[in-house]
Amino acid sequence: MTKLKLSAIPDDRPVKITVELPAAVHRDLVAYADVLGRESGQAIADPTKLIAPMLARFMATDRAFGRMRSHTNSG
Repeated sequence: MTKLKLSAIPDDRPVKITVELPAAVHRDLVAYADVLGRESGQAIADPTKLIAPMLARFMATDRAFGRMRSHTNSG
């Protein structure tokens, strides 16, 4: 079985924003939600709920962003 980068989605108070996704990105998001739901045994009712954890994961693993962020926070 494949190991996805996301796991269970934490319950958190969101800040509402509106974004437009290209159709291909939306199709991939729906497909990702389907795979994640099958792997976790927990259906993803709303694939758009994956956007925030995906974005957070992306920023957390971006080394250049991490260096710039820690440089900005330290001084």
